[in-house]
Amino acid sequence: MLVKTSLQHQLTARPWWMQLLFAFSIFMTFVYLPWDVLIKPLEEDQEVWFGLLFTGWFAKLGGLLHWLVYGAATFGYLKMKSWMYPWSVIYLLQIALGMLVWSLTGERGGGMAGSFFIASLFLLIAYLSWRERGRFGG
Repeated sequence: MLVKTSLQHQLTARPWWMQLLFAFSIFMTFVYLPWDVLIKPLEEDQEVWFGLLFTGWFAKLGGLLHWLVYGAATFGYLKMKSWMYPWSVIYLLQIALGMLVWSLTGERGGGMAGSFFIASLFLLIAYLSWRERGRFGG
């Protein structure tokens, strides 16, 4: 019964779009980033921070930082911690800014229209996260 109550709480603790952010954080923390940091060959490694592409050892260091960020996000969303509210909004805004910088500096950018669209999505999610700040506080 305790497991059912806990699972029911987790499924209702946040809106559907925040559930997707939580699920993505879980995936990044326990599946992608362990592979990226520990197994992916150094010569293939790439990380993007603030729209700038890093390769090699800088990418591995960036991967470690991403692992910490997504691990913290997983814990923060799981427990709906009060510190998660400002940091999730800031990180989402950073992604939106990074998409715009990537479109201007990256050769693989999806063009200005595509980058503005994706940046707009992250701005919307950041706004929604800001509006839901009252949910955080566990």
